[in-house]
Amino acid sequence: MTSRRMTSRSKAVGEAVLGAIVAALAMAGSRQSASAAVACNGNICWHIHENYLYPPGTNVIVHPDGWSWGPSERYEWREHDGQGYWRGDDWVEY
Repeated sequence: MTSRRMTSRSKAVGEAVLGAIVAALAMAGSRQSASAAVACNGNICWHIHENYLYPPGTNVIVHPDGWSWGPSERYEWREHDGQGYWRGDDWVEY
């Protein structure tokens, strides 16, 4: 009977630990997917979902998510997927 209690207790502890791990992974996943930023090069801005190290001379500035320009500033949104930056009207991947 003692071994049966021990098995039930071990199972309950194992399930609790597994539940905590699943919850932690779910929270980490949601934080990661919510992570974003705004990158701008000149007056062109786009959203990024990873922090890229932009090559020197590209003049890309990364702002936190939710950033917006001031009332006297003029920017333009040009969304693009992937690792790159805008050079005039061209998307340059690197």
